Amino acid sequence: MKQPHAQNGRLSPCRPADSPGESVRLRFVVIGLISFLTLVDLFAAQAVLPSLVEVYRVSPATMGFAVNASTIGMTLAGIAVAFLSRRIDRRRGVWMSLALLSIPTSLLALAPDIETFAALRVTQGLFMSSAFTLTMAYLAEHCSAEEASGALAAYITGNVASNLVGRLVSAAVADHLGLPATFYVFAFLNVAGALLAFLTLNRTTPMEAEPGGQSALQAWLAHLRNPALCASFGIGFIILFAFIGTFSYVNFVLVGEPIALNQMAVGFVYFVFLPSLVTTPLAAGVAVRLGTPPAIWLALGVAGAGLPLLLVPQLSLVLTGLALVGVGTFFAQAAATGFVSRAATTDRGSASGIYLASYYLGGLTGSVVLGQVYDHAGWAACVAGIGLSLVLAAVLAVRLKISPAGPGPGPTPAAAHQLRFDGSTSR
Repeated sequence: MKQPHAQNGRLSPCRPADSPGESVRLRFVVIGLISFLTLVDLFAAQAVLPSLVEVYRVSPATMGFAVNASTIGMTLAGIAVAFLSRRIDRRRGVWMSLALLSIPTSLLALAPDIETFAALRVTQGLFMSSAFTLTMAYLAEHCSAEEASGALAAYITGNVASNLVGRLVSAAVADHLGLPATFYVFAFLNVAGALLAFLTLNRTTPMEAEPGGQSALQAWLAHLRNPALCASFGIGFIILFAFIGTFSYVNFVLVGEPIALNQMAVGFVYFVFLPSLVTTPLAAGVAVRLGTPPAIWLALGVAGAGLPLLLVPQLSLVLTGLALVGVGTFFAQAAATGFVSRAATTDRGSASGIYLASYYLGGLTGSVVLGQVYDHAGWAACVAGIGLSLVLAAVLAVRLKISPAGPGPGPTPAAAHQLRFDGSTSR
């Protein structure tokens, strides 16, 4: 059943344009911007990891864990949203999460020790994940199958842009104004994201909580009994495991001999994400044409092809390898995310929450496990571990098949009875 159009000409991210002034492309840009401003400081600290090691006088593995401790909060928040999904108003949850996110972000500038730094990163993760999960649930539940694929691809593309711009900005600001200024800049961007979500989601038709007799626990159990969904959760875990393992510890390769880049130059390295801005939006269409498993195999193959280049002590080849890893992992993430929204047979909000909890748990595990591998066995062993994880993800992708008996994707039954912007009902 199709969701009714927004009333009074208001813009809705997943509705066809009702007037010449409304643009599908513009709506997808707004979706991408919300994603960008939600996650812009998630991986930004990775670009200044060597500087943070010097400031806090800890090992690369310890600092890597502290920087990526945000994934602990993101995992916990993903689980919480999965359980409470039906009770949370999507719009209010998104903008309030982003507003609250600015508090721990700004406090990072004043963190006196590594323990405080890590605790603030965990708190950041709580708010980032709740905003991210609720936005994804909103898109999955309010869009038809075709619209959802495009909207989710736009959202993941915003994630790609946040990786590029966040790292570049953090490196540039730290180089010119110092580390504290970096965190104040990102706190400002958090507030900007809250304002954008408040204004733009205010112009859509808000959704009611999904009705139904299932409890949150029953919905969880239904998801976990679905082999295809479980496989997608595992793939999400591995994608961020590999991504964080690559882009956290490659920084020490870049600043060390023989490459020996300075802090500002390390920031420019992350232009390697530019190709991903072009390829990630294509993931939805490729998954529809080829099927999700082949699309993910293709993506993992591209990422795997980049790994050997990371071992060559030549900047151009390392950059090429990083670009391939970025293209492959972001493409796989977009394909897997779209699959979750289609494969969930009930309560897509909780399915998105479980997926993201798995995804960020993989990031945390990658920072710890691969950090120890890097500390004790070196970069080559770290890259070998990343390669093995990609092989495992390819094996899991075999199970990504939707049962013909399952319900089709698209808006939930709640879309049949929507609350209008002004609070009255629309049928």
